Amino acid sequence: METILVFLDQMFARMPKTEEVLRLKQQILQGMEERYAELKQAGKSEHEAIGIVISEFGNVDELAAELGISTSGEVQDQPLPVRKLTETEAYDYMKARRKTGLWTGLGILLCVCGVSFLLVMLAIFEQSSRNTVYNGGIELGTLSGLLGMFLLVALAVGLFIYSGMQMNRFEWLEEGFQLPNTLKLELRYRQERQGPAFRMAVISGVCLLVLSPIWILAAIYFSKEYTLYGVAFFLIMAGIAILLLVYYGNIRGAYTKLLEEPVVIIEQKEEDRVIGMVASIIWPLATALFLFTGFVFDQWYINWVIFPVVGILFGGFYGAYTASRRKA
Repeated sequence: METILVFLDQMFARMPKTEEVLRLKQQILQGMEERYAELKQAGKSEHEAIGIVISEFGNVDELAAELGISTSGEVQDQPLPVRKLTETEAYDYMKARRKTGLWTGLGILLCVCGVSFLLVMLAIFEQSSRNTVYNGGIELGTLSGLLGMFLLVALAVGLFIYSGMQMNRFEWLEEGFQLPNTLKLELRYRQERQGPAFRMAVISGVCLLVLSPIWILAAIYFSKEYTLYGVAFFLIMAGIAILLLVYYGNIRGAYTKLLEEPVVIIEQKEEDRVIGMVASIIWPLATALFLFTGFVFDQWYINWVIFPVVGILFGGFYGAYTASRRKA
C-alpha cells in the first residue's frame, strides 16, 4: 500500500491544495484501497495487485480537466452548456446542406451559361447578315446575348438567395452542439460509405477543369471564327465541374461539421470570413475584366486565361493565409 500512497502523492503534487482537490484525493485513495483488498482476496500477489490498481486508476490530468481543475494551480472555467443535437435536426441539417450545394452549384452554372450564351450569340450574328444595328448603336447579337445573360444571372441570384435561406435556421450550430454517441457512429458509417462517391466527384471535377481549355485550343486550331464557341464550351464544361465540386463538397462538409468537436473554433470562423470576403471581390472583378477585354478590345480568343490565372492566385492566397494563421 505504501507504493500506492507514493504514486498518488506524486500524481497530485502539481494540483492546487484546495479542499476540493484534497477531498478528491481521499476518495480516490479509498477506492484504490478497496480495489487492492479485492485483488488480494482474489489471490493476486502484492506486486500484481499494485500494478492493476495503478493501471486502473487512469490519468489524473484527464480527471482534473473534466472537473475544471488546472494542474498549474488555477481553477479553470467550466465550459458553457451546449445544445444536444437530435437525430431529426442532424438529418435536416444534412438535407439543407445538400440542397444548398445543389442550388449554389446550379446558380454558378447558370451564371457561366449566361456568359456562354452571350458569346454564342455574338458568334452567330457576326457570321450572319441579320446583325442589325439599332439607333442606340447596339447590335442585335449583342442585345439578344445580353438579355439572355441577364435573365440567367437573375435566376442564379434567386437560387443563391434561396440556398442561403435554407441555412438560416441552422445558425445556432455555430454556438456549439453535442452529438449523441449512437448518432455519431451512424454518421461516421454514412460518411465512410459516401467516401467513394465524393472522391469520384472530386476526380471528375478536377479532370473536367483541366480538360476544359481543349475546346478553346480546338476552336483556334480549326478557325479563329470558332474562338467564341470554344470559349463558350470551355465555360460550360468548367461550370459543370464546379457544380460537381460544390454539390459533393457541401455533402462532405455536412458530415465534417456534425462530427467536429462541439467547441466553436473562433480562428476558423475568422479564416472563413476573410477568405469569403476576398472571393466575393476577386471573382466578380475577374468576370468584369473578362467581359471588358472582350467587348472593348475583342480579345475573346485569349482573355479566357483570366479565370485559370485568378483561380491559381486565389488558391495560392488561400494556402498562404491559412498557413500563416496556423503558425500564429
